[in-house]
Amino acid sequence: MSNAKVVSDATFETDVLKAELPTLVDFWAPWCGPCRMVAPVLDKVAEQYAGKVQVVKLNVDENPVTAQTYGIRSIPTVALFHGGEVVDGVLGAAPLPFFKEMLDKHLTAEKAKTA
Repeated sequence: MSNAKVVSDATFETDVLKAELPTLVDFWAPWCGPCRMVAPVLDKVAEQYAGKVQVVKLNVDENPVTAQTYGIRSIPTVALFHGGEVVDGVLGAAPLPFFKEMLDKHLTAEKAKTA
């Protein structure tokens, strides 16, 4: 069972754009081999960053409007949203240390803004 919440075209605005927490969005499809490789990595991210970062999955085949809105042409694409904007991301599968470094950088920057 995945730790990542499933979002759709209908819920994207509420679940991602208006989310209080930074949100890592996995744009994926079931037929995509690299997507299946990155899924367990993102599950670990969701587990390790619970309460700090939200991790969600959006199936691009079932939700073409959101994928088109953000110019998703290749999957997996993992984008970090915060404050309704894309603030970082990666095209293709990446290892856990990559995601940890990206998230730690943004969480540290956010903490510095509010200090």
